[in-house]
Amino acid sequence: MPWRTEEHRPIGTARMTRPEGELVWAHATTQERLLGLCDVGNRLKTNRPDLMMMLTWEDDMRPSQLPEGCDIALGPLTVEQPTEIRSFLDNWRPDVCLWTGGRLRRLLMRQLRERALPSLLVDIDVDELPGRASRWLPDQRHRLLNGFAEILVPGRDVTERLKRAGVPAERIRSSGRLFQSSTPPGCNDDELAQLQTQLSSRPLWLAAHLSLTELLPILCAHRATLRLLHRLLLVMTVDTLEDLDAARSLLRKEGLNFADWDMGEEPEDHTQVILGLSEDLGLWYRLCPLCFLGNSLIRGAQGSNPLDAAALGSAILHGPGTVSHAQAYHRLAALGAAQRIYGEEELSEAVYRLSSPDRAAEMALAGWQVVTEGAVMTDTLLDRVQDLLDQSENANATT
Repeated sequence: MPWRTEEHRPIGTARMTRPEGELVWAHATTQERLLGLCDVGNRLKTNRPDLMMMLTWEDDMRPSQLPEGCDIALGPLTVEQPTEIRSFLDNWRPDVCLWTGGRLRRLLMRQLRERALPSLLVDIDVDELPGRASRWLPDQRHRLLNGFAEILVPGRDVTERLKRAGVPAERIRSSGRLFQSSTPPGCNDDELAQLQTQLSSRPLWLAAHLSLTELLPILCAHRATLRLLHRLLLVMTVDTLEDLDAARSLLRKEGLNFADWDMGEEPEDHTQVILGLSEDLGLWYRLCPLCFLGNSLIRGAQGSNPLDAAALGSAILHGPGTVSHAQAYHRLAALGAAQRIYGEEELSEAVYRLSSPDRAAEMALAGWQVVTEGAVMTDTLLDRVQDLLDQSENANATT
């Protein structure tokens, strides 16, 4: 659980104790960048277990949740005055700063430059670059930008603008956009091979991360599709043991034959539903060519992260509630890797249509393209942060 400052308390007055070890301070200017930074933090800590990631964001952002990777969630960055900025930096003493996008603060950037704090500017777009104060005065934008050890940009247009602003070419690197990436869950290979052999003749679909209110609509959609695909098998997962008990009761009430995977039961020829916990999704994503991602049927719901499913080759269906992962779903939909449905009738029609292996495979391929889209930026950023941390560590060792 990330640490948090008190609600509405300005960051400049927060006096939490800095943890021991390496501290990376990351600032997000959009929800998508926030998720990408948390992902970077999560992956950094696999190589540097003692590292801590501290996150701030813009005042107009309202993150609904923070995934793993963020250890200290300070909230909106409100420091503006020189004394506040100095107090903030003196208190936290970050080893590296990652600033995403624009909204650069002149006084803060000056402090980063004067303190020689290793900093990277990441994923800044053309319309986020600082404007020139006057055509008739010398261009001073390089003072705002040259405190960064490197600027990682999404494309050529930004590179050319930065050069015109006076940033040396060797400090600019084209690395693509910063997106949340996926580290898919693993599974037992022997178990997967056994189920692939056992269920090879049956069409499969998965309904994952279901909330209690979604259980009945999913079962009704499955029952309707069974009239057309008599051997269709649904794998249904929930997130908690309490929801698992509720799903068992509902399945018995609905009269569907189910295998209780959490109790060690295996599917048989007459099984219509496999019920289990979402902790086994590494297995089910690999087994099922089509999945519905839950916590999404109600408009305004938070939704479930679709990237693991896409990375493991599953075509994706979801409801209108995708608040926490809206950008990821938008990218998937743009390439035809995900489809939104609004009720059990639409869901039943989509499951029947996508039971065709060719159609599901087309969606899965598009999903893989989305998952790999942000890999270049993420890998580059991981390498550069670790380089800066190593350089800082070596410099401290010699002093």
